[in-house]
Amino acid sequence: MKMKNLRWWVIALIALATVINYIDRQALSVLWPYMGSEIYPEKNADELKQVLGTVSVVFLFSYAIGQAVFGKIFDWIGTRLGFVLSIGVWSLATALHAFAQGVLTFSFFRSILGIAEAGNWPGAAKANAEWFPSKERALAQGIFNSGAAIGGIISVPLIAYLALFFSWKVIFVLIGLIGLLWLIPWLVLVKAPPIKHPWITDEERDYILSGQKSVSNEIGEVDEYVPSYGEMLGRKESWGVIIATAAIDPIWWLFIVWIPTYLVEVYNMDVKGLAIIGWVPYVGAMFGAWFGGLLSQNRIKAGWSVNKTRKTVIVLGCLIMLPALLMLANPGSANSAVLIMGAILFGFQTSIGSIQTLPSDMLGKGSVGSLAGFSGMAAKFSAAGLTAIVPILTAGANYHNVFILGAALATIVMLSILFLCPKIEPLKSKK
Repeated sequence: MKMKNLRWWVIALIALATVINYIDRQALSVLWPYMGSEIYPEKNADELKQVLGTVSVVFLFSYAIGQAVFGKIFDWIGTRLGFVLSIGVWSLATALHAFAQGVLTFSFFRSILGIAEAGNWPGAAKANAEWFPSKERALAQGIFNSGAAIGGIISVPLIAYLALFFSWKVIFVLIGLIGLLWLIPWLVLVKAPPIKHPWITDEERDYILSGQKSVSNEIGEVDEYVPSYGEMLGRKESWGVIIATAAIDPIWWLFIVWIPTYLVEVYNMDVKGLAIIGWVPYVGAMFGAWFGGLLSQNRIKAGWSVNKTRKTVIVLGCLIMLPALLMLANPGSANSAVLIMGAILFGFQTSIGSIQTLPSDMLGKGSVGSLAGFSGMAAKFSAAGLTAIVPILTAGANYHNVFILGAALATIVMLSILFLCPKIEPLKSKK
């Protein structure tokens, strides 16, 4: 049996896993403005926001650790088993939220969820490097990233709608089961990497392998650059990727964690109103993921270098985010606010797809997961820091300073790529 375009089926499954990933993680943020008062009837709005912030910080720190851990796990055991371990554990952790009773138990289950969900990103970066030639990686990354946006679009109305009929405990169990069902098509379809997969056509295998970057050593043999951790962290290009990822990621998490609370707190929105417009920002994210990927593919086909293409797309996304973040400091109506958020997340996804391809542009497949995981860990630490101070900066429902801080982070992203990555290309050992 042979399947045409097998690589696109693989990335579609990973995108579906990302949709599930976001439904699972978004459940708490969507339900919290309503379930929080049930669990803590004695707390006011600012105090409930502090509880959500604390639990979210635990999730993000765990996520940071999981990025580094799973980056290495995927390099050790491969994408097939790596995804089985990651999504299997996070689905069980989601279902266990039904048994949480307060900050301690929520934090414990969120920590397991964070560690396991983190595997999705280094796993996707590694699968991208294995299954796609260099010229298609940004598009593949955009398809994968659109799963995050689609997850956001689906999760807010889906969970809000379920809340009309089920208790929050039942909802956590139901969405936990979805991830376990995903394992069935994954294990059937992804039997091996493309070089050994029994279902891949010879034409597709040759197309993938011939388009993957490699560096020839002095005796003419293919020798990909697979540095040690120490050598990898000694390269300024690695730090360009790490700093850019650490600066851009908190912008995403600012909205992932706080959109429902922001709309409820600033505009007194009920669960029905949240279901009606709470998903709108993620439509911008979905289109941004597609736009960034297609623009990158188009420019490379037009003859642009990988270096020029990646930098142009990353800077363009940041230039979209900057004015929109400043506008959100005083948006006016709730409808205007969600539309501006959509523009911000469009710019974010335009940039992030190209940023996430940088490890595979620079390093051999044996180190892609490690750099992607280390970058992801740094990103989650910075996102945790921002999440921790949001309840303080937004006391009294004033979100002005948070959005200005987001604009500053977008500026750092551009500077780190332009100055620390002088030329985006396969790196060679300095030895």
